Amino acid sequence: MNVRSLFLGSAAALISVSVACAADEVSAPDPTEYVKICDVYGSGYFYIPGTETCLRIGGYIRYDIGLGDVRSYDGARTSDLRTGEAQGTWRKNARFTFKTWTDQETELGALKTYTETGINFGNRNAYSGPESPQNHAFNSGLTLASAWMQLGGLRIGKDGSAFDTFTGYAGNVLDNILVPYGDFDANVAQYYFDAGNGFSAVVSLEQGSGVVGTIDSHVPHVVVGVKQTQGWGAITGVIARDSNYEALAGKVRVDVQVTDDLSLFGMFGYGSIGNLNDDPTNAVAAHGRGFYKTWGGNWAFWAGATYEFDEKTSFNLQVSGDQLRNAGVAANIAYMVVPGFTVTAEVDYYHYGNFGLGTADRSGVNWTGAGKKNSLAGILRFQSSF
Repeated sequence: MNVRSLFLGSAAALISVSVACAADEVSAPDPTEYVKICDVYGSGYFYIPGTETCLRIGGYIRYDIGLGDVRSYDGARTSDLRTGEAQGTWRKNARFTFKTWTDQETELGALKTYTETGINFGNRNAYSGPESPQNHAFNSGLTLASAWMQLGGLRIGKDGSAFDTFTGYAGNVLDNILVPYGDFDANVAQYYFDAGNGFSAVVSLEQGSGVVGTIDSHVPHVVVGVKQTQGWGAITGVIARDSNYEALAGKVRVDVQVTDDLSLFGMFGYGSIGNLNDDPTNAVAAHGRGFYKTWGGNWAFWAGATYEFDEKTSFNLQVSGDQLRNAGVAANIAYMVVPGFTVTAEVDYYHYGNFGLGTADRSGVNWTGAGKKNSLAGILRFQSSF
């Protein structure tokens, strides 16, 4: 072995040792050293490092395409930018929603939090008559759907009104408020009770939202609900007192699991009009609509079904109506292309009977302001959830 060979061999050895040491220094540590799975509260949770709090994050990206003139997913009207002529256009909306859940055990019971925030971009009607429709796409800013904390049975924060959340949404259709069944946004202070045998109850003090719904004094709106759940389904009842108008409204719902593939529901609502009509200068109040009794007249109904053809495809139906002969039918097919990605195609029909009661009656004008007795619309939704 000559000097040159000895030198090259020594250099190669030193380089090998250096590379090995460097690899040891930059190699990624075992993820379990930083993230520990928390399976106590369900899938998707992990421990926040250094705490006993379990965190889950999720959300979805959604893209809606609407065509027609029915309620919140109407196809919208606009003006030709060159001629000013009124014409139709697509109703589009893209949404990103971010959700968080936290859970931990304390000496006073489970401590939970939930947040849901959405961001939207799309076009929406600013309808001011058939001669001057406006329809522009824009960012509509952040929307705080929920932000509450719960210790044991006590929940406080921002959430949907218990008048709606306790009974559940009116079916699995996209536009389930063809005949509205209550407002959703409210600051709440609630207490939930679960007997563990299928019986549960809630008492909710609420601030409400909007011009008509926000409380106008120190007296909150009050919602009380009870539910009995069994293997065949559930019976739920809620009653609410609107403190602004001293008006009562209530709903009773029955859910039935007919087979493993078929489920049905029926919901009936009744509310007093009386004091809701006490201000003829308030168009909403003068039509007998408050924060809870948002349907027309005293009573309204909602009924529907979900049938699962297989693990990927389902059919959903909802029919609804109220005392003032407003009525709606919504039906869709939802198809899960791959886990986490679903495409839904829906057709909606709305019949305008009468907007409401009182001196501010808007005869001949339906919810979209289009002056139609019968309206038809279609919705195509793409949603990826995580």
